[in-house]
Amino acid sequence: MNKKEVFFLEEKIVIIGSGIAAISAAKAIREIDKQSEIVIFGEEKFYPYYRIKISKGLLGNLEEDKLLIQKKKWYTDNNIQVYSDNKVTGVDTKNKEAILENGTRVPYTKLLLANGASNLTPPIKGIDKPGVFNLRTLDGALKILEYLNNVKRVLLIGGGVQNLEIANILSECGKKVIIAEFASRLMPRQLDEFASDKLKKSIEAQNIEVMLDTQVQEIFGEEKVKGFITKSGAQGACDMVIYSTGIMPNVSIAQNTDLEVNKGIVVNNKMQTNMKDIFAAGDVSEFNGRVYGLWSMAMQQGKVAGANICNQDLIFEHSAPVTSLSAFGISVFSMGYIEGDQDIDLLVEGSDNEHKYYKILISNNHIVGTIVLGDNKKFMVIKSLIENKIEVNINEAAKYSIDEFIEIISNKKGN
Repeated sequence: MNKKEVFFLEEKIVIIGSGIAAISAAKAIREIDKQSEIVIFGEEKFYPYYRIKISKGLLGNLEEDKLLIQKKKWYTDNNIQVYSDNKVTGVDTKNKEAILENGTRVPYTKLLLANGASNLTPPIKGIDKPGVFNLRTLDGALKILEYLNNVKRVLLIGGGVQNLEIANILSECGKKVIIAEFASRLMPRQLDEFASDKLKKSIEAQNIEVMLDTQVQEIFGEEKVKGFITKSGAQGACDMVIYSTGIMPNVSIAQNTDLEVNKGIVVNNKMQTNMKDIFAAGDVSEFNGRVYGLWSMAMQQGKVAGANICNQDLIFEHSAPVTSLSAFGISVFSMGYIEGDQDIDLLVEGSDNEHKYYKILISNNHIVGTIVLGDNKKFMVIKSLIENKIEVNINEAAKYSIDEFIEIISNKKGN
């Protein structure tokens, strides 16, 4: 990025939220502006940490210092103030003040809303019973870890990446695991039917029960969870439930303001809201009608917001979302489009008897998506081809195996 030459009057930049979008923004600001005040308010009692690491931490490695995005010394060295366990509940846009839960008002000259999202709570009878959890925070992970000590059977509601990571860990810990997924396949937004079925077979090989097309209607038990009932009337025993069924941006902070809110707080490609000096980034924000809910996108948006808070002219460019899962003895990668249509050509290799599967989607002479099972190196090559927008010819590509095709295109890229 070519930075503009800017003379900084001393600003007071307030960042609400302590996730990757917030810290990426703070870092970007300090790279440009060494003198303005930066204050970060986080709702949780911990310093900003890698949220994507907490599911893996259920194996027992949930020490805060090992999860931090930046060491505590980094904030001191960069003159960034962090106020943990301080929830901001509102914004007075007229007087340019952030309002804390305890009523304290904090003035700002520039404001970044990066307060993330919360897990959606499914409309299930008994969802509030003791023994029912969702995994969104480090504190939540610690509570799950403590409760697991006396648990034998765990029901996971939702068949997305996070719950599959949890299923793998709990299975390795000797727990009986049941996965209930509302859709007709696991990871429905990231995998096609063939890839999802191969993943399902790998999961079932670990003695994990997978229930597709299943809607949990009730969780029962008196003092704690004892079991569940599905919409079809089927019953199952469990003594713990963990759900992961989507997210909801934390937009309540924008109540009683003129900020434009749809699903999230609406921003343009510079992460600016409709109100002067107020930016939004990460899971709380909505760009072009979309709330991404992805770590990589939150990081990128935070960088863009931070630069533009410093009067730069950096643009957020949508990139194909990447999903990876390494569990159950199989590696799974997905990027961009996963299903073809009349405008997308397909290259597919794989069979029921193979541990590997490749699917490449091509449109207008460019790769627009891929699914790869069991081959990390191949995925990284295809990912690079997508990101660098390397031209491909579907008629030429169809003459070769996937291996040959990737090698030819990679050589072309190198030239």
